[in-house]
Amino acid sequence: MQGLMQHGALTVDKIIDHAALWHGGREVVTRSVEGPIVRTTYGAIHDRAKRVSNALLGLGIKPGDRVGTLAWNTARHMEAWYGIMGVGAVCHTLNPRLFPEQIAWIANHAGDRAIFVDLTFLPIIAGVLHHLPTVEHVVLFTDRAHMPADFKPAGEAPNFKGLLCYEDLVAEHSADCAWGGFDEGTAAGLCYTSGTTGDPKGVLYSHRSNFLHTLITLQPDVMGLSQKDVILPVVPMFHANAWGVAFSAPGTGAKMVMPGAKMDGASIYELLDTEGVTFSAAVPTVWQMLLQHLKESGGKLPNLRKVVIGGAACPEVIIRAFQEDYDVEVVHAWGMTETSPVGTLSVMTDELEKLPYDQQMPYRLKQGRPPLGVELKLTDDAGQRLPHDGKSFGNLKIRGPIIAAEYFRGAGGRILDDEGFFDTGDVATIDDHGFMQITDRAKDVVKSGGEWISSIDIENIALGHPKAAMTAVIGVPHPKWDERPILLVKLKDGETATKEEFLEFLQGKIAKWWMPDDVVFVDEIPLGATGKIDKKLIRQRMKNYVLPGLAAATVARAEEAAPEPPPPAALAAADGAQAARIYAPEPEEPLSEPPPIPEPEVVEALAHADADAEAEGATP
Repeated sequence: MQGLMQHGALTVDKIIDHAALWHGGREVVTRSVEGPIVRTTYGAIHDRAKRVSNALLGLGIKPGDRVGTLAWNTARHMEAWYGIMGVGAVCHTLNPRLFPEQIAWIANHAGDRAIFVDLTFLPIIAGVLHHLPTVEHVVLFTDRAHMPADFKPAGEAPNFKGLLCYEDLVAEHSADCAWGGFDEGTAAGLCYTSGTTGDPKGVLYSHRSNFLHTLITLQPDVMGLSQKDVILPVVPMFHANAWGVAFSAPGTGAKMVMPGAKMDGASIYELLDTEGVTFSAAVPTVWQMLLQHLKESGGKLPNLRKVVIGGAACPEVIIRAFQEDYDVEVVHAWGMTETSPVGTLSVMTDELEKLPYDQQMPYRLKQGRPPLGVELKLTDDAGQRLPHDGKSFGNLKIRGPIIAAEYFRGAGGRILDDEGFFDTGDVATIDDHGFMQITDRAKDVVKSGGEWISSIDIENIALGHPKAAMTAVIGVPHPKWDERPILLVKLKDGETATKEEFLEFLQGKIAKWWMPDDVVFVDEIPLGATGKIDKKLIRQRMKNYVLPGLAAATVARAEEAAPEPPPPAALAAADGAQAARIYAPEPEEPLSEPPPIPEPEVVEALAHADADAEAEGATP
């Protein structure tokens, strides 16, 4: 027997329809790429998104076609999102922090027919357009006054039909456009993840999965958003739908504040302060910059109530600083592109909330509990379930209507087990309170400032150096970026080399922010039983390694405190960490609070950006 209830397809156009009808006057504030603060409303975004839909239809875009975006968090980007999805096309968010060759590969694999791009990233598109045979149109998110005088791809692009002005398209087309009318299982968004071996893999979200994810995020024990909130999504829209906030905020009628290209501490604080932001979400690096700015400027956070921190493990010092200095609750979260991305959140249970704050901290540092709609399990390598005792380490697997069932175009083959769970590639524990904690990564990616760096890609390129016999890349702790990569090299017999030789060899072959922070020459690179590099053993041997700049500062502080020379092992880390030294007896523990360090270079994707855009600084 079937229920006797109305049925309506859960499509995301209904989210912005709702926002326009019931919260039409609610503001969306953007720090524009051109510079000024721009104010609009959900009603205006809805109107302009429909104009975008008509513009796309006029360009020949059909349901199922992929339309790329290479852009910051702005109201224009939101208009394009809903305009693309509303007519059944697929919004493919491209990550500008990837190396240009990766962007080209991903756009080709997706088969993008058009790309919306911000002024900041136009040089990237110009540089790769001749490698994108499926791209016919590039729409620049700007007005006629800021259009470039001439635009020339770096090479011949026979299918490219010209650069279009976004504001001209919006003005030229009507807002009378029918949205929806298709099955809720229709593809809505596409986002690529490249955290493992091999080529990047596309996660294809459906309208239904995005709609259900929106409802999940609004749960009080998830983000708990309401129309009373003022939300600043610092996490980019090209990171799994800005963690869903680009749907959740209009879904509940909350005011949105979009940071655009400037995400340094001072710029973020300005928006938090002037717009009365109550909720925000970002990776730890952003909050480190904000807290440093607050410390230097004496600023306060009277309106901010909650921040969600994910993308990398959140240090205890950040959680304590927000809570103890500014009375802001930190929710530590975990998820993946494949999980839409909400997976777990460290919201305290009623029982834990009654404990003293110091006793809550071990749970706040964990990745947390799954919300309604998400299931977790731990298994051993044979696929047998493990207990939730906080001690049993197992493969973390996840299931639910917001979790990927397969990758775009079948990449990676079957990805679900017999019970329909997706293997996250992480090793974790789950305690008796239901709090999950990731203890290791089965994947060997390096996570730096919330972005993933493929160790294998760097290894394979470095192995091309004529003096290299074997190479390995691991991530080592960094006080600001969470992890930074270092390259271990076993040289061919009789060869000698310098760190600079290998860094120069990598130059131009990988993104600048992927560049290893050190090159360590070792006598051997251990192999496991199957002939693969044993990175677990390498990490064990390197557990006391400290990056050169940090080690030098640590040694300097040690010398200040005591006139005796620092121990040889500490000097070894400071002067380059050669094999015979780095595998030597353990050095003394480094100081608990490393001193400030110089900012890393801006990401490769921003190489041609103006000075304001370069101040973004959210990742190295």
